[in-house]
Amino acid sequence: MTLNLPKTIKMVITDFDGVVTDNCVYINEDFTMSRKLNYKDIMGFYLLKKSGYEIAIISGEKNSAIEILADKLNIDEIHQQIRVKIDVLKSIIEKYNLTQEEYVYIGDDINDLECLNYAKYKVTVPQSVKKIKDVKDIQITSSEGGSGAFREVADCLTD
Repeated sequence: MTLNLPKTIKMVITDFDGVVTDNCVYINEDFTMSRKLNYKDIMGFYLLKKSGYEIAIISGEKNSAIEILADKLNIDEIHQQIRVKIDVLKSIIEKYNLTQEEYVYIGDDINDLECLNYAKYKVTVPQSVKKIKDVKDIQITSSEGGSGAFREVADCLTD
């Protein structure tokens, strides 16, 4: 499926695990956790920034991968360990004075449901839960989370 997002978009607001990652947590022998990132998705962040888009990540978990990306790519808004994401979404919209035409929200699980229902432009990944796929007017990427899904959104906006 090809995504259809308008040129009025100024900001991409995304969940992290399940969208930018494959939704897996790897437990190492020293009991630290790690996640796998795809360079296609990392390039997606770069392309959006290079093209003048603002980016926000709202994650339910704290994740060193988010901090590395944020530092390396100068991501505008980083919010971690967020249980109720809608409040953070609304504060970002207010801070950047965005209309419903000016942002897209990407999410994959029930903690993204309120944000997806609130946003006019919304995207999910093929492996998202049924409740998310059933959101009215949601678009589904061809690629799975952690395998180029975020890049699809970036390519749609920057092509």
